[in-house]
Amino acid sequence: MTQGKQGTKKRRHWWGPASCRLEARQARKSSETPGPPPTGFTLLPWLLLGMGAFSNLFQAGTRQPVLGGIGLFVFNSLYIYVVFRAFTKQTREARSTRVALVLMGVLTCALALGYGGSWLYFFPLLGLATGAVTRGPWLGRTGLALTALAAAVASYREGWDAVNIAYATFLSTMVTAAILSLSEAVRELRAAREELARRAVEEERLRFSRDLHDLLGHTMSVIVVKSEAARRLAPRDLDAAVAQITDIESVGRQALTEIREAVTGYREGSLSTELDRARSVLEAAGVQPVVHHSGPPLAAQTEALLGWVVREAVTNVVRHGRGVARCEISVEGEVGRVRLRVTDDGGGCGGTATAGSGVGVGAGKTREPDGTATAGSGIGAGAGETGEGGTRTGTGLRGLRERLAVAGGRLEAGAGARGGFVVTAELPVGVGDAGHVVTSAGPASERVSVPTGT
Repeated sequence: MTQGKQGTKKRRHWWGPASCRLEARQARKSSETPGPPPTGFTLLPWLLLGMGAFSNLFQAGTRQPVLGGIGLFVFNSLYIYVVFRAFTKQTREARSTRVALVLMGVLTCALALGYGGSWLYFFPLLGLATGAVTRGPWLGRTGLALTALAAAVASYREGWDAVNIAYATFLSTMVTAAILSLSEAVRELRAAREELARRAVEEERLRFSRDLHDLLGHTMSVIVVKSEAARRLAPRDLDAAVAQITDIESVGRQALTEIREAVTGYREGSLSTELDRARSVLEAAGVQPVVHHSGPPLAAQTEALLGWVVREAVTNVVRHGRGVARCEISVEGEVGRVRLRVTDDGGGCGGTATAGSGVGVGAGKTREPDGTATAGSGIGAGAGETGEGGTRTGTGLRGLRERLAVAGGRLEAGAGARGGFVVTAELPVGVGDAGHVVTSAGPASERVSVPTGT
């Protein structure tokens, strides 16, 4: 029994905050929802202003009540026709709507001059219809002209009481136009905000898909290459195989961390880290890495973009390079600009252009200790293309080209003048402190760092 009560309390404790959040979300959503747009029904109650004219038809002494009844029916019909077409821009600006409004004006003047009295209140109704239809710079002039017409007709019939009719006509015209214009502006702004929100979601989805493609494409290639190296080393060098397996575990853990950071949008790549990873991947694939890094320190955003380029270019070398024995990565910084170049000495990927999407199998290269090359399968995510003459373009390079273009840079990829494949990226940078030059062609312990001035 006690356990049942405790379970009930736990369920209430869980459901209480959840229900509160749900109610708050629904309340916020209902407060942001403007409801259905206004229609002609919102202006129909104002027809009650014509009740005095309608009752005048049944009073003794009214001249030609049948003709007045026909005029009242035609006026109400035109009013309903106009106000129901006033809430859509296409129908509001149609010629038939303007013609109906002019007929309303003529009929209003005729009834007011013929009957006077309560029939003069058709002018405020005409003002309502005019304000609902008229927009823009013509509103003020139209409202003043209609007010002057109502004043002239009312003064002819009622004398000084025409002031009330003129004031009511001007007020109904301008207030109706202002309220409906404001309502339309609010709805247009809300629609624009929703469109901006939708585009922001699309851009975030595109960002995440690009990041996921680059992350998984590189990581899976590294795992496959190191797995093949571990398989080859296991029969004769167990310690080296265990080292490769340890690297695979480290790469997997790092990939999980990077994917979490990519999901939250807070991933900031480091160029030096990507260069170290590139060296490790190339060495595991049997490719000699040569890295040159010179120039002033770079901003975090610039390093992140260049890190993506290094990751993608090295992944393409491992997955698609044919007969690659040497890969050179150079980073040259100068005042106002930094250039990254990744060059390999392979034969490219021959054959006709092919495209793939999803998880594809690419060619990975490993080398035996005796120098013979063996081909393995490298698995990468995303769409890719392989073109004639070693031209390799795909989702990764296209995404990087767009990213660098947004940052004011550029990315070029294609066959080199002396063979192989070359990826070149340039980015603008600010003036930094004096930098250094790092040149390496082997393990990280063999790096040499010298001042840039030497």
